[in-house]
Amino acid sequence: MKLADKVLAVNNDLPIRTDAPVHSGKVRSVYWLTEKDSLRLIEQQGYDVAPDAPLAIMVISDRISAFDCIWHGEGGMHGVPGKGAALNAISNHWFRLFRENGLADSHILDIPHPLVWIVQKAQPVMIEAICRQYITGSMWRAYAKGERKFCGIQLPDNLKKDQKLPELLITPSTKGILTGLPGIPEADDVNITRHDIERNHAAFNFRSIDDIDLYENLLREGFDVISRELAALDQIFVDTKFEFGYVKDKTGTEKLIYMDEVGTPDSSRIWDGQSYRNGEVVENSKESFRQLLLNHFPDPDILLNKDRMTERQALARNNELPADVLLEVSKTYVSIAEKIIGGKLHLPDRPKAEIMDILSSRYDLIV
Repeated sequence: MKLADKVLAVNNDLPIRTDAPVHSGKVRSVYWLTEKDSLRLIEQQGYDVAPDAPLAIMVISDRISAFDCIWHGEGGMHGVPGKGAALNAISNHWFRLFRENGLADSHILDIPHPLVWIVQKAQPVMIEAICRQYITGSMWRAYAKGERKFCGIQLPDNLKKDQKLPELLITPSTKGILTGLPGIPEADDVNITRHDIERNHAAFNFRSIDDIDLYENLLREGFDVISRELAALDQIFVDTKFEFGYVKDKTGTEKLIYMDEVGTPDSSRIWDGQSYRNGEVVENSKESFRQLLLNHFPDPDILLNKDRMTERQALARNNELPADVLLEVSKTYVSIAEKIIGGKLHLPDRPKAEIMDILSSRYDLIV
């Protein structure tokens, strides 16, 4: 079997029974189940959700995106071997620790396969919450140009690149395009302040002002749980993105939960501790792939300049990356996943066939 055959690149063509369009993102595809199948699974599996909660099958691919483009390699390798399984395993690990530490639940109800979640529909909070423990990346680039205020937070002078910040910062941005909010541009991923959130809490889908405090507590406590666990592995949790939503349990009680993914190499920066102490930053996250791309192509400005997006898309479309490049990325993802879960990561040999078999035999969802 070719290595490319073990990569799940296309994940929106599975014959899962649904009467709604399949939503396919950069990495995950979501199949909304029929009302009948949702009701049946809730009853059969005993999920702690409202009896009429919409359920979905979420299938993660091995595709890799960077600089808002999907990249592929030679030999028909349209993804990174093991990447999807690594992301799911890491998120599953952190979601479990969050529950055990009494923080909050997630949208995941069941994990039938390393590349599959059964999830409940949540009403999302329209915020992407970035927690930062070190100054690096886009924040450092803005700071180096003289910017000192980020999302309403004033930073001191004389910070150095990759330095630990005086305190954990929450730097939120909009999730999607929100209209009619004073002082907030109508664009995706716009930085906002806590004051912006407070005066527009209903537009961001918060049920009350008090839930803003809850959301911030879950951010900090979730970050601390992951940071402590990674520190024990001599890994540094640099920054990450959290997303939240509301669901109802079987009693009809509404609660704020974690959703999407958490603490993964796609949504976070993770540095090797020993290397950092030696004055070197070694990325155990997708940032290493971004840096690799910047070094691989002769004109890195194409990747950094948003005004050259057409050229960037052509670059990703027309260039096959060397197989050893994607295998190096695979090593990064699988290695950090196995450190975090404390064991061997199960990598499917025939991912699509396995998924279809399990969803058919155990859940009767394949048509």
